[in-house]
Amino acid sequence: MRFVSVFKLGTALAAALTLAGCIKDIDARGNLPPEDAMAKLAPGEQTRQDVQNLLGTPSTTAVFDTETWYYISAQTTQYAFYPVEELERTVYAVHFDQRGILKDVRKLTGDDGREIQVASRETATKGREYSLIEQLIGNLGRFNAGKEKKGPQ
Repeated sequence: MRFVSVFKLGTALAAALTLAGCIKDIDARGNLPPEDAMAKLAPGEQTRQDVQNLLGTPSTTAVFDTETWYYISAQTTQYAFYPVEELERTVYAVHFDQRGILKDVRKLTGDDGREIQVASRETATKGREYSLIEQLIGNLGRFNAGKEKKGPQ
């Protein structure tokens, strides 16, 4: 009788450990400034340095416009070996004027994003591709053991 209860306990423990390995992981990624720090932002009064002291370093800046900083964060989840799924995305776009004074702050969510089509073209390169054998044979005789080439003097 005792063996049966130990066996049941062992089976239940093994099942619990197996299922625990399959729970969803929820991860926070990026730089999400605290709400109280965001509330301290005062457009027209603060400089870039003031904003950086409050919010920290931005995740990125605009490519063509250095007057916009982005603080990007996301919550993601993954179940076992399945791909990562994004649950929530928050982006704060912080705009400065030409003098570096805070102009405005906008909060963007995943709904504000757009799907983009990535170009699948490849840039052609000049020359030809050599196989491994061609590369090895092509290098024979190109090595000088300690001799330097002397040019015209």
